Amino acid sequence: MSADKVAEYADGLCYTDLMAGYYLGAPEEVLQAIADFSAWFFVWDDRHDRDIVHGRPASWRHLKGRLHAALDAPGLFLYHRDPLVAGFADSVLRLYSFLGRRWNARFARHFHEVIEAYDREFRNRTNGTVPKVDEYLELRRLTFAHWIWTDLLEPSAGCELPAMVRKHPAFRRAALLSQEFAAWYNDLCSLPKEIAGDEVHNLGISLIRHDGLTLEEAVTEIRGRVEGAVMEFLSTEQEVRRFAESLDDGSARGKQISTAVSSCLGNMRNWFSSVYWFHHESGRYMVDNWDDRSTPPYVNNEAAGEK
Repeated sequence: MSADKVAEYADGLCYTDLMAGYYLGAPEEVLQAIADFSAWFFVWDDRHDRDIVHGRPASWRHLKGRLHAALDAPGLFLYHRDPLVAGFADSVLRLYSFLGRRWNARFARHFHEVIEAYDREFRNRTNGTVPKVDEYLELRRLTFAHWIWTDLLEPSAGCELPAMVRKHPAFRRAALLSQEFAAWYNDLCSLPKEIAGDEVHNLGISLIRHDGLTLEEAVTEIRGRVEGAVMEFLSTEQEVRRFAESLDDGSARGKQISTAVSSCLGNMRNWFSSVYWFHHESGRYMVDNWDDRSTPPYVNNEAAGEK
């Protein structure tokens, strides 16, 4: 974004507001780092999109490699000439400062998977390949970065959770449902833009192409999935709450873990309201106000990459 477009559009995109509504109770420096990382993620998503639209595979391959490298050694990329790479390195270095090496390694492992998922989306969109519904849903968990946003619950709660907690079926299910809701609701709100742009990565487009649904039927199906995620979360939430209570065994450590799980669960619930609000307040999805329904007015098509 050019400076004048930043002044005109940045606040209205509400990127940092989305995170502020999700990670409630996080220390200020943690919330700021997450909010900055979230803003970076949206910019990266738009760069990825423009590289596809303008046929810049070399630009994307170069960026992909630099992001993988910066994830493993962020200190080496703080002053990279591409501000997207430098911004990523800065965000990662700050996020790595809050918890321990195991959390950092897990975050890195999860984000390496996200980068590779973006590469698969690049190939699908370049080739015009619409994934089948099940394939798309699996890939969407990575391109939406389900486990990244879940990982970030822990520094917000000030506690790295043991594997036995993170892998508890109810805890993991609640985390997945909060993110599935967000990804599917995003697809619903993005559908007009992505149909206008002749895109292939959207649950609605997969339903239309592979299940033979009409546009109206696809919208109804996505809404049903969104509502189902809400209802199942409400049921699963009660199980996680009981699990959190059981972790308080009278020891200081037990109390700490129990409190952290309750905090994480509360913010999983916050994800629903924050995501819903964001999609109706952010200028990112107000396609009816754009001259071109496929392209946000704040995107600089000539920025970065091959010309």
